[in-house]
This record gives sequence, structure tokens and C-alpha cells, in this order.
Amino acid sequence: MIAIVDYGMGNLRSVQKALEKLGYQASITSDPQVVEVAGGVVLPGVGAFADAMANLHQGGLVQAMQQFATSGRPLLGICLGMQLLFESSEEDGEHQGLGLLPGRVLRLPPGLKIPHMGWNQVRPQGACPLLAGIPEETDFYFVHSYYVSPGDAAITAGVTEYGIPFSSVVARGNLYGVQFHPEKSSRWGLALLKNFGELVVSC
Repeated sequence: MIAIVDYGMGNLRSVQKALEKLGYQASITSDPQVVEVAGGVVLPGVGAFADAMANLHQGGLVQAMQQFATSGRPLLGICLGMQLLFESSEEDGEHQGLGLLPGRVLRLPPGLKIPHMGWNQVRPQGACPLLAGIPEETDFYFVHSYYVSPGDAAITAGVTEYGIPFSSVVARGNLYGVQFHPEKSSRWGLALLKNFGELVVSC
């Protein structure tokens, strides 16, 4: 079973419907114990970093996420959920993240239309199971004002250009993140979620 973490911020039902369409059992949950024993976890998110971390703490989900990350089972962060995997964010001050991956969340540079919204290309950086079978420079759907700056370049599995090149796909061990919304990204977004589902099944 894939647990979709409900902490009050995220397009949960659309992620669940996409996974179920692909044939995977996906359950929306705010129960830390369910998260800890799931076969795979999806951490979606839309909104502010500080509010998201406060909600995760309030729901007892921070420790559950950190415990799950050490299990070797696949974890996928989507949009804000990807940013939460990192150590800190400068959004509205300095705020600590889950600390599962090294790096910071930074605001997109001035002079750009913010948020970055719409379809944009992802250029793979090496082999990544999430992107298996997906053509290079495929477009995915983005909505964000901040981006991750990994503390280790090897974490970056996909890059997108918007004023600057930024990490739009990250991967380390069993931890994965995408800055875009695969559930809103049509055929290839579903292909990415299918790849994640297969990782869960094979784990």
C-alpha cells in the first residue's frame, strides 16, 4: 500500500486517483503509524514551507517520515513535498525541513514571472528509476516560487531552466522528489508515478 500523507496541504485526491488508475492501492492518511508501515509514501504539498512543517509536527508526522526514510522503502516528495525533504528553506524567514536530504530551498531569482507556472522541460542527469522510459526533455507541469539547491550535486536527477537551471528531480537511495506535479502532467506524469509504484512493489 502507498500512503499519501495528509497534513492539510496538498492535492491529495488527484494523486490518489492517478495511482489508483495505474492499479496501485493508495490511501490518504494522517496517521503516523500507517505512514511508518506503508510499502511506499508520497508526500505531496501546495503552500508555504513553514506552515507545512508546523502541520507535520502537530500531526506527529515528522518522526514518522524520518523513520520511514531509514526503512529503504520508496518515498516520493511532490512540489512542496520535495522541498520539505531538505534541511531548510528561506521562504518567509529561515525554517528547518525534514533534513532527509542536504540542501536549502531558495526563492527563484528576481526578474522572472513568479510563480513559475505551466509546462517546462526536464533534462535528466544520469539514470534515475523515476524517469525510466520517459523521453529526454519531456515537459511536466510546474507551479512554484521556490526551488531546491542540493548540498550534493549527485542528488540532482533532473534539471529544468527558468531563469536559472534548478533541480527539478532529486534522488538518493530510496528518497525521490519532483518539483513539478506528475498528477497534472498527463501521459508522462502518469509514467513517472507508475515507475514509483513499481519501485514500491519491488521493494
